[in-house]
Amino acid sequence: MTEKTQEKTLAELAPPDHECRLCGYVYETKKGDAKANVPPGTLFSELPSGWKCPVCAAKPNQFVSIGATNAPSGFKENLNYGFGVNTLTPNQKNLLIFGGLAVGFVFFLSLYGLG
Repeated sequence: MTEKTQEKTLAELAPPDHECRLCGYVYETKKGDAKANVPPGTLFSELPSGWKCPVCAAKPNQFVSIGATNAPSGFKENLNYGFGVNTLTPNQKNLLIFGGLAVGFVFFLSLYGLG
């Protein structure tokens, strides 16, 4: 009996970003580090040996993986379905959901002004 391989979302396939525990700086793989001449696409594990946080000069061991932050959370084959929300990142989806709730609440409160 063969086991079916687990499908992974685009966020799970994307390289993870890393955050400095001391100052909160986020190293994004897709951006690199222009100050230290680290080209975009350089994985955190492939940074030069002398690389330090550009904000507080912390060593790489002070960074923690926070996962992919700017990748769609869905599967590649589903990105073209729906109303376009499948291509949104998790942060964009949160903004859309909670922003819509806030606008709805404001409209609800505005009904009291009609009376």
